[in-house]
Amino acid sequence: MKPPSLPSDHSEGFSKASPDRPAKGRPSIETAPVWKPKWNPWIIAIAVMSATFMEVLDTSISNVALPHIGGSLAATTEESTWMVTSYLVSNAIVLPLTGWISSTFGRKNFLLVCIAIFTLASVLSGAAMSLNQLILFRILQGLGGGAMQPTAQAILFESFPPEKRGQAMAFYGMGIVVAPILGPIVGGWLTDNYSWRWTFYINLPVGVIASFLVWTILEDPPYLKQSKSASADLAGFLFLVIWVGALQIMLDKGQLEDWFQSTFIVFLCALFVIFLVVFVVWEATRKNPIVDLSVFKDRTFALSTVLITMVGGVLYGTLTLGPLFLQQLRGYPAYDAGLAVAPRGAGAMASMMVVGALLARFDGRFFVCIGFGVLSLSNHLLGQLNMNTGVDQVVFPNILAGIGMGLVFVPLATIANDKLPARKISTASGVFNLMRNLGGGVGIAMSTTLLSRGTQFHQSRLTEHTHIFSQQMAEWQARVGPGMQAVAGDQGWIAALAGTVTRQANMLSYIDAYTIMSWVCLGCAPLVFLLSKPSGKAGPPGVH
Repeated sequence: MKPPSLPSDHSEGFSKASPDRPAKGRPSIETAPVWKPKWNPWIIAIAVMSATFMEVLDTSISNVALPHIGGSLAATTEESTWMVTSYLVSNAIVLPLTGWISSTFGRKNFLLVCIAIFTLASVLSGAAMSLNQLILFRILQGLGGGAMQPTAQAILFESFPPEKRGQAMAFYGMGIVVAPILGPIVGGWLTDNYSWRWTFYINLPVGVIASFLVWTILEDPPYLKQSKSASADLAGFLFLVIWVGALQIMLDKGQLEDWFQSTFIVFLCALFVIFLVVFVVWEATRKNPIVDLSVFKDRTFALSTVLITMVGGVLYGTLTLGPLFLQQLRGYPAYDAGLAVAPRGAGAMASMMVVGALLARFDGRFFVCIGFGVLSLSNHLLGQLNMNTGVDQVVFPNILAGIGMGLVFVPLATIANDKLPARKISTASGVFNLMRNLGGGVGIAMSTTLLSRGTQFHQSRLTEHTHIFSQQMAEWQARVGPGMQAVAGDQGWIAALAGTVTRQANMLSYIDAYTIMSWVCLGCAPLVFLLSKPSGKAGPPGVH
């Protein structure tokens, strides 16, 4: 008897019939042939990245406006930082949930809802009349925006053929790396020329265009419709909310609260550790977990996640240090400080375009290793800065940093998914991006802590050499003292000396922070070769 053929609706969207049939007559997700979208993959890429770029830009666009926001809403600058924290917390929480939500409601529908929530929340944030309202709307904005990154990454990985995935990840990486760099520039210009509210209102036209493109172009692959979860893991979601929220608030407020000298920070740390363990145990024993932790059984994905966490820390850490150095010690306005570090974006775009084209022909691990080396060199050069540093001495290391980011990010994002089955890509992308964001939070917290504690340490050491009998004191007094004493008297002379010691101590703390990040990047380079050699999925057969 001739075996029954598959119904036509089961094979729709595939390039050929599947040779393997599970018990219920559906093609296996693991063995189904490559699905081909109706639209050109590059058109799909433009559609999904228009929304993702908008969301990533918002992680930094309003940071330069914090003093303006505080003044407008009768809040201190310190209180205004809760606006940033609330967004990061809600943004991070929703990242790992994208796999389950996409498979349950459809990726296209999910992305459309996310864009709508993000755009509406942006308008509400711009219209907020109090700090409490702004924090509430930023939480809503983060919930809508957090899922855009992993969803876009999964769509690009599915829409492009294997030999083009390196280029797709390069296009994705340009948005992820360049947007946070452009944020302070765009935000500073809008704030100076219009109002801080326009850093939120600008999302309205972008959101409308992105919604139209996604509605018109995007389609769900057939196998995504076949993998719907039976029920929601509400307990797992609750545990995720608690540990991610506790970690993010602890990182954001740690330095202000003097870290573990504060009962509040100790409580948050205990909450983070306990519920992280509970979350891992719960998800590992669930039949339908909201976050499929089995992706970490793949050694390459697990190590790639560790490395992208380091990348996130270096990216956001240096983005914090650079503008602060230029404003605090070199006297640059916020907008000019943003412009000085902007060439990093040009370096990232250039390297991503090159590596995207070459990834199909060469082993991606070599690019990642070289990229960490370039990042290490960049931070080493930034660690050589001094009080007389000019713009050119800042621009070149930032270009190198951008090149290094591009060399690391594109191949690493491709290699991480290389051996994972198609049905796990959404979950893996969510976890991958979550760890990059959490790494960024750690990087920012460590950078600000190193600056504060380092300044105190070096100030104490420098003060030991400012007594009246020291050679350094005699040299400084001979050079500056007479003129200062003639203008401002003894008190002015002493105040000038104290200011000089403080600035020098601050300068040394910047050097320490950049040096530590240089060593971190250098230490990551050899770990790259613990990754599995990329398979033919990342390039044509015989290349790897």
